[in-house]
Amino acid sequence: QMCIRDREKGEEMKDLKIVNGRIPDFENDSWIHTDILIHEGKIEKVGNVTEECKQVIDAEGKIVSPGFIDIHSHEDEFVGNKEDDFFTAGRGLLMGVTTEILGNCGDNYNPIETLVERVERDGAPINLMTFVGQNYLRELAGADDRYKAATKEQLDKMKIALSGLRKYQPAGISCGFEYAPGVTTEETIELTKALEEEGYLIAVHFRQDGPQAPDSTRELIEISKATGYGIEMSHIGSCSAVGYMKETLDLIKDARESGADISADCYPYCAFCTGIGTAVFDDGCFDRWGKTYSDILVLDGPYVNQRCTKEIFEKLRKEDPDLHVAVFAMNEEEVEMAYRAPFVMVGSDCGFVHRHGHPRGAGTFPKVIRQYVRERKIMTLIEALRKMTIMPADRVGLSEKGEIKEGMDADIVIFDENTIADKATFEEPTLVPEGIDYVLVGGNIAADHGKIVSDNSGRYIRYKNR
Repeated sequence: QMCIRDREKGEEMKDLKIVNGRIPDFENDSWIHTDILIHEGKIEKVGNVTEECKQVIDAEGKIVSPGFIDIHSHEDEFVGNKEDDFFTAGRGLLMGVTTEILGNCGDNYNPIETLVERVERDGAPINLMTFVGQNYLRELAGADDRYKAATKEQLDKMKIALSGLRKYQPAGISCGFEYAPGVTTEETIELTKALEEEGYLIAVHFRQDGPQAPDSTRELIEISKATGYGIEMSHIGSCSAVGYMKETLDLIKDARESGADISADCYPYCAFCTGIGTAVFDDGCFDRWGKTYSDILVLDGPYVNQRCTKEIFEKLRKEDPDLHVAVFAMNEEEVEMAYRAPFVMVGSDCGFVHRHGHPRGAGTFPKVIRQYVRERKIMTLIEALRKMTIMPADRVGLSEKGEIKEGMDADIVIFDENTIADKATFEEPTLVPEGIDYVLVGGNIAADHGKIVSDNSGRYIRYKNR
């Protein structure tokens, strides 16, 4: 059992030390058994720490990892209550996440200025960075018919809005082509001109899954070449793990070898989740997936935890289009294939509505370690942690996060590699994982053995162009 001791607070004391932990050394693909000294939110020393500190964590037998960085996440729509407004972020914290990248799939659920002002004023459970969603910009510009291309006038309005949001230093733009089939490749390429500088990232939710997955991937490569911006392909599993993963991965591999800057993320589940009223469920979807109504699980509302029938599906599409459902469409062996690829990171695609949703929002990171490291052994623990920490940190320019080194931010997760496990299920999607002892955000203990003890250590992170 790990112990933590509070010492008398003296002015000469440093804040916190973690002793006897095992720390991943990504450069040498090895483990270091050592101590860490933390003061004023930073890692001051990695080595034998003899200094007296206000707090001590004995991490004997435990992994001391950089905090997990969730490259693909979503925020909650603010209702004015902190616990609800940051409920998704709190579930992330409890599974070891210390930084989330929001605004994916073309969507922002709050005005970006509102998000930034709120986090800068009140803090958040974890650090938050955001993309600007293309579909969010379309709504601002009045291009709200998802099946129609934006007019030149609307596109000009979108560019002005994006230009105005650059002061908040977003990571770039995100696109949700499947949600807005009317968006053209040309609109996206033209919109990026409002960014005006190099170094941004474009996160893209593909145009169509199934047989169109390879062509959807080619479109992303085309956008990267035309704009010069890096592409992060969102949740590659839900695009391609329906019979097309190998072809998709080969396309990305070939593009990378020819100089394209493209990578991907994936969550470790065989069901995706989205609103039942979205274009995802337009005619032809069941044929593409080889599935039927009973492969859809309702995640909220009066039919919660029930499988769809044709009648329930049509009723909800019409009467409750924002209701979230899970679709069991993907093949496990293809999700596994994605994680074997060196350019695929771990991203949860989390987001809860009314505290309901997909278990990925509370289980993704522990599940990867439990299932793919401990049980299936398709990657080592260091390989898994790399996909959760330093790779996403490098992808979004977080130069002070993602590694345990002197001078880095003290965002840390301490866990037992033998017992860490996801507990969240589709029926109970917010259950807290096991085996995670502490999560530190900015040097503060934010989660202690499955309980949130500080919900305001997180900051809004402004993207630094590289």
